[in-house]
Amino acid sequence: MGKEKFMSDTSSLIQKYNIPAPRYTSYPTVPLWENNLENFQWHDLVSKAFQDFGKEEGISIYIHLPFCESLCTYCGCNKRITKNNAVKDPYIQALLAEWAQYKEIFNGSPKIAGIHLGGGTPTFFEPSYLKYLIETILEDAEINPNAEFSFEGHPNNTTYEHLKTLNDLGFNRVSYGIQDFDVQVQTAIHRIQPFEKVKYATDSARILGYTSINYDLIFGLPHQTLQTMEATFRKVQELRPERIAFYSYAHLPSAFPSQKSFESFLPTATEKTELYEFGRALLVEMGYEEVGMDHFALPNDALTLAKNDGVLHRNFMGYTTLPSKILIGLGASSINDIYYAYAQNEKSIGKYEALVNQNIFAIQKGHVLTELDISTRQVILDLICKKQAVIPLEISEKLSENQIDSLKEMEKDGLITTTKNQILVSEIGMKVIRNVCSQLDLRLGNNEAKKSLFSKTI
Repeated sequence: MGKEKFMSDTSSLIQKYNIPAPRYTSYPTVPLWENNLENFQWHDLVSKAFQDFGKEEGISIYIHLPFCESLCTYCGCNKRITKNNAVKDPYIQALLAEWAQYKEIFNGSPKIAGIHLGGGTPTFFEPSYLKYLIETILEDAEINPNAEFSFEGHPNNTTYEHLKTLNDLGFNRVSYGIQDFDVQVQTAIHRIQPFEKVKYATDSARILGYTSINYDLIFGLPHQTLQTMEATFRKVQELRPERIAFYSYAHLPSAFPSQKSFESFLPTATEKTELYEFGRALLVEMGYEEVGMDHFALPNDALTLAKNDGVLHRNFMGYTTLPSKILIGLGASSINDIYYAYAQNEKSIGKYEALVNQNIFAIQKGHVLTELDISTRQVILDLICKKQAVIPLEISEKLSENQIDSLKEMEKDGLITTTKNQILVSEIGMKVIRNVCSQLDLRLGNNEAKKSLFSKTI
């Protein structure tokens, strides 16, 4: 495969549609929430959602563990950089205090369909802390037979004991943030992790019986070239994780000042498009199937099978096979999705701990969905997960002239096919699916100021 230059037949189209758009891990997307949620409402809405869905389906839990020992300068996550062990006990106790609030609403321990530990760096905590946390949450709980327990691991500090402890508790998936194997790229983003450590972490997980390993890879990082990307992907091919998330680097230095340190070494927009197209072609050559936006998996992986069966779902944690309509977020900055509403916790760890220790929900902002929101969310989910959607009249009649014109232009460019009330997304269209969805986003509309809140598609 040529490496000096890589432009596919669709590269010019991708550049045309490389404009800011939400990632659609929710609808409405977080910056467009109305913040119309009171604490007492949250209690009642959680109770209603649990009665309507949670008792039967079970719930999923996301636990945010925000601490990192050092700063990765590219990172846009909510985190606190520290090596102070004294932060661990108070935070674990706050998580359990928050969980007790939800158990009170559920009138006991609910059925659990999934748990995900995210960060930050979850393995900042020793295995004994994680064991205590998970055992307490699972106490008296019924676990769904098809439950999916997963965590994010940093190859540099995910030990065999971490993997074994969590596996003994039912964890069967792990995701490693690789980003890139090139030393110059790693140095620029302050994330040095030798191939040998990644191999050890991967091999250890497989020996212990983890059924799915994911690697996060990012394109558009400083010093990345087609040559360095191919070298990275050949190393990935050697380890062959079941899943790969191939993300676009989101450059938002006003929000994350550490990104300014390598600004002059970033690829141009054209070069970034080449990196995306080249990386995508390499993944297909390596035997991975495109599951959806940013995500690839081997043919026999559960995500691929769910896509083929038309039961793939997407939430704040990305693509998932879990059908649960309730996602409870525990921890500072965590986001809850309970079908009828969203809520995000306080980002400040101090404020979060203070509130939950007073038996108060630590909600910083939220959004109660309207009936139109619920309909629009389903359309966007269907487009992202199934590549097609029926557009209800209550949505189509509210589209602006600019949105309608944009959809017509997308059809002319081969991104979509439309019938009277349906949109089908082509393979080319899936490359810019965020932009297709934005033309059906009634809250975003054509508001340029709102669009500037988001990163570009590529």
